[in-house]
Amino acid sequence: MRFIFNVIELYRERTAFFLDLLLEHIYLTGVAILFITIIGVSLGVLMTYHKGVANTVLSLTNFFYTIPSIAMFGFLVTFTGIGNTPAIIALTIYGVLPVIRNTYVGISEVDDTIIEAATGMGVTVRQLLFKIQLPLALPVIIAGFRTMVIMTIALGGIASFIGAGGLGIAIWRGISNNHNELIAAGSLLVALLAVITDLVLNFIERGIRIKIYGTAKER
Repeated sequence: MRFIFNVIELYRERTAFFLDLLLEHIYLTGVAILFITIIGVSLGVLMTYHKGVANTVLSLTNFFYTIPSIAMFGFLVTFTGIGNTPAIIALTIYGVLPVIRNTYVGISEVDDTIIEAATGMGVTVRQLLFKIQLPLALPVIIAGFRTMVIMTIALGGIASFIGAGGLGIAIWRGISNNHNELIAAGSLLVALLAVITDLVLNFIERGIRIKIYGTAKER
């Protein structure tokens, strides 16, 4: 109990410090999430039109996924230096897989009869994608997006090891100074941010499923 009280007291005494780190963490992961979404959805859509590219892209992203995060951060520092840039690049590389995969799977699983009917009515390729395929695939894409966001927020906690901002700074300082309360305080805020974000995204995902499928349950 004493440990918990010490963590609470640390929050009270250094509120501004933790608030600044939280905002930095949101900015850092938010930029990475934006890049991941653009790259992931674009590649996922491209793969549905070029099936031969799909296996290559998925294999490549799976390969990057197997590289330890610390090793990836360290490798990128060699080329970009320390700071937010290598952190955002590494977070983007790690987070893009679930978005690519779910976009590709979601579009590929759209009922062929719907596509044939739309094509027969003279719908263009662009209209087919944006008005039929992507809307119907959206629940699957959102599920991958949720996974990516939580993972990105969590991985952002180690970005400070290469000079980036965010809540990882509190964790790193705690480790360096053997300050367990500081480690716990930073880690709890990362976890809290991830949990709250997941709850919001879950609410959004349920709304989308109800609108498209008529039920919140996965099909």
